[in-house]
Amino acid sequence: QVQLVESGGGLVQAGGSLRLSCAASGRTFSSYNIGWFRQAPGKVREFVAGITWNGDTTYYVDSVKGRFTISRDNAKNMVYLQMNSLKPEDTSVYYCAAHLSGLIRTRAGGYSYWGQGTQVTVSS
Repeated sequence: QVQLVESGGGLVQAGGSLRLSCAASGRTFSSYNIGWFRQAPGKVREFVAGITWNGDTTYYVDSVKGRFTISRDNAKNMVYLQMNSLKPEDTSVYYCAAHLSGLIRTRAGGYSYWGQGTQVTVSS
């Protein structure tokens, strides 16, 4: 099993940056692909970015390409989401999630483990 805890959210002005962290527990963390999702009030949870178990492949939703970067450090059981040039429409609760290795999944239902989420608010 994998337990995930997000941190790093907060309030930032448009154009600013935040780095979200996802701390994982479990000896098999390095076997899991990790995805970042976000969910705004009244909206469906959407895929933001994903990274394969070994960090070789990443994938982003079009709306964050060139602004967000996902990375991982398996030695530390950590995954990061660097968010630059933030926009008010990025305001959401951000979640990290894990599924066993293979292709990066973009549907929330494809993930087995989830963190509790961290709030990101971007003011205009």
